[in-house]
Amino acid sequence: MTVEDVRPDTYRPSERRIERERFRRARTRRAVTIGAVSSLATAGLLIGLVVSSPGWQRTKETFFNAHDARASLPKILDGLWLNLQLMVVCGAVVLVLGLLLAITRTLRGPVFFPLRALATAYVDFFRGLPLIICLLGVVFGVPALRLQGVTTDPVVLGGTALVLTYSAYVAEVFRAGIDTVHPSQRAAARSLGLSSAQTMRHVVLPQAVRRVVPPLLNDLVSLQKDTGLVSIAGAVDAVYAAQIYAGKTFNYTSYVVAGLIFVALTIPMTRFTDWITARMNRRQSQGGTV
Repeated sequence: MTVEDVRPDTYRPSERRIERERFRRARTRRAVTIGAVSSLATAGLLIGLVVSSPGWQRTKETFFNAHDARASLPKILDGLWLNLQLMVVCGAVVLVLGLLLAITRTLRGPVFFPLRALATAYVDFFRGLPLIICLLGVVFGVPALRLQGVTTDPVVLGGTALVLTYSAYVAEVFRAGIDTVHPSQRAAARSLGLSSAQTMRHVVLPQAVRRVVPPLLNDLVSLQKDTGLVSIAGAVDAVYAAQIYAGKTFNYTSYVVAGLIFVALTIPMTRFTDWITARMNRRQSQGGTV
């Protein structure tokens, strides 16, 4: 038996604290109630405007047909598996290539100037080039060259275009994180005998990566949506499956189904990004490490 087991629990919250907590709970309930009522009123107003529009019945039959939604769903889900595969594979390649580009752009010394210039040109070009043009150029331009040993698979070519574009964005995110590490930490690491590579690996990158996790997740959310663009190459993903169904039935409900599925996939990652951002902000406000 310990001293804590023998000692009676004499703590009692003060009346002022009890009253303060009661006030906070009441204020929270009031805020939740107002938010719910306001949301329902806004949703009702928007639904009323859409339903009362002159072309609603025709729009409902064309875009929100329950029978076509059920009929097109299996094919769309089959195509969605391709989108998920592209998201996982391209996301991993984008993170690795983006990190290498960022490290290359932060190399110091005149001997690395050609590498820095090439990395800078790569990032500037593919950040400025619209993704749809990059896709068209890779998907239709590479097969037109008739190079030996180069694939003409539309999925591989479409994924390559996604990697080219998104690695440029991710490289800038990583570089921003690397630049936020104070130079004194590099100097301290070098004074302890670490080489430049060891300083980057053990001191700079761990801090930089933690600081850029939220924007990195945002880029992955965008990549997840843009995997649907590989349909322009002829790959049968969720979007192309919806297009095939719409072409047979002249009904566009399948597009709505595909869009809602992409939204449903994106929301969990978006909420996870918000949670990570809020967690890091709380740590910063408490004076902890990011």
